Amino acid sequence: MLRITELRLPLNHAEDALRPAIVARLRLPDDALLGFEVFRRGYDARRKSDIQLVYTLDCTLADEAAVLKRLHGDHHIRPTPDTRYRFVGHAPADFYTSGERLRPLVIGFGPCGILAALILAQMGLRPIVLERGKTVRQRTQDTWGLWRRSELNPQSNVQFGEGGAGTFSDGKLWSQISDPRHLTRKVLTEFVKAGAPEEILFVSKPHIGTFRLVSMVEKIRADIEALGGEIRFEQQVTDLLIERGADGQRHVRGVTLASGTQLRADHVILALGHSARDTFAMLHERGVQMEAKPFSIGYRIEHPQGVIDRARFGPSAGHPLLGAADYKLVHHAKNGRSVYSFCMCPGGTVVAATSEPERVVTNGMSQYSRNERNANAGIVVGISPEDYRQDRGGSGPVNPLDGIAFQRVWESRAYELGGGRYIAPGQLVGDFIKRQRGPAAGFGTVMPSYKPGVHLTDLSEKGRESLPPYALEAIREALPAFERQIKGFSMADAVLTGVETRTSSPLRINRGRDYQSLNTRGLYPAGEGAGYAGGIMSAGVDGIEVAEALAAAVLGVPAPGVKTAA
Repeated sequence: MLRITELRLPLNHAEDALRPAIVARLRLPDDALLGFEVFRRGYDARRKSDIQLVYTLDCTLADEAAVLKRLHGDHHIRPTPDTRYRFVGHAPADFYTSGERLRPLVIGFGPCGILAALILAQMGLRPIVLERGKTVRQRTQDTWGLWRRSELNPQSNVQFGEGGAGTFSDGKLWSQISDPRHLTRKVLTEFVKAGAPEEILFVSKPHIGTFRLVSMVEKIRADIEALGGEIRFEQQVTDLLIERGADGQRHVRGVTLASGTQLRADHVILALGHSARDTFAMLHERGVQMEAKPFSIGYRIEHPQGVIDRARFGPSAGHPLLGAADYKLVHHAKNGRSVYSFCMCPGGTVVAATSEPERVVTNGMSQYSRNERNANAGIVVGISPEDYRQDRGGSGPVNPLDGIAFQRVWESRAYELGGGRYIAPGQLVGDFIKRQRGPAAGFGTVMPSYKPGVHLTDLSEKGRESLPPYALEAIREALPAFERQIKGFSMADAVLTGVETRTSSPLRINRGRDYQSLNTRGLYPAGEGAGYAGGIMSAGVDGIEVAEALAAAVLGVPAPGVKTAA
């Protein structure tokens, strides 16, 4: 097949316009085009008066070689790449019959753990998954308990449970990782098999939404179990079993659960997610090599979705092929800080995402329809380990757990400013920019979506600041700058809700090119919690690569030589 990229047509082109556009682009008679399919469809909205659909198409031709020769040098016309997934190997049916071999463990059942377990199961390696939280439907009930009744279950919430934090998100299925092996295609294909709409295979910015993710996760769980894997819920890992081998190196030999039960294993994947703070502390105590890393903190901002649609799409706002508009913004503040939009959720809601008592954390979520009244996004400021080191004035590496202590300070402050019961502190954008407390009249045209509720306050009151002063200063400068890109962004009654602290893991569990811990053989740090991914897709891809490395070690076969950048 032959692939055409960057084929552009008007937004409102006729349904049958693609075929003539292809033959015109290839300068072929119509009968030379035997068939075609859309690989990707995106849009270019830079000119609001003339929004273009941008297609990538795979074509079957009567004489592909002749066309490639004639159009040699045109980098938008190439042979279609082979995107099929290939397993590194398969275990024989009797691989575990003798009982001498230990099955691999996967700790965590979020996007990374799900894909790692699925790949291992598809290769016949029968993984055992240990998930500290509950099944996806049970955790949904517990999560609604926080949102509706201010009742937090520390083991079953937005962060912990089947599906991981990605279950309560916008369900974005795109990423900017380098992907030479087309592993994102494998992830999308598995999601479609599990019930996701087929459009995620070709739209440029696919998403699913929370309700659809719930049933998909259950279907993938059933597939893993049908292949001999096990998923054990409410099984929190509290310790690692580590022995010094004859080679002088540390080797993982299993785990201990909260119940006291020990499970033996020589290969353990850590797919913890970015909020498994107690597990991070245990790993640090056990001497697993890790380091502090940068992350970001800030607020959620809400606007009417119509304001964003009109700013991005002009007269085409509301077009069904465009859907609810998103945005991506960056501002470099005068104090040297970078402020950027994070996890933008069109037509969504701001959600309570804490996993610890008496702390407030915000995040964003959308359903597949993206038809809620407000748009929301994180407006966050990048920070470095030196910003949060606890031994002020100290030298040398920052303690990897210092970022967690820093997050907790601001999450506890948010709980205090909100008045308790997990109510979040908020402020109107106009008041925040002017450094003044909110009006007695309360909210304006934008009603915040966060539940249990938002308490208007002064987010930068001296002595009770909701974020470090440098972050407040940078965000206050960035909001009017973003207005120049999106009209209405700094509207006076847009709402800031605090605080967003869980943008990514505050630490990295170091690993080598074989994906194993640098100082503990058989331990495979993976995904967002280990500092190697950010979002559903990159976490899923990392889960695949780690599973491949583990399988190669177990089966004694070569591992794929190409790494995907995190």
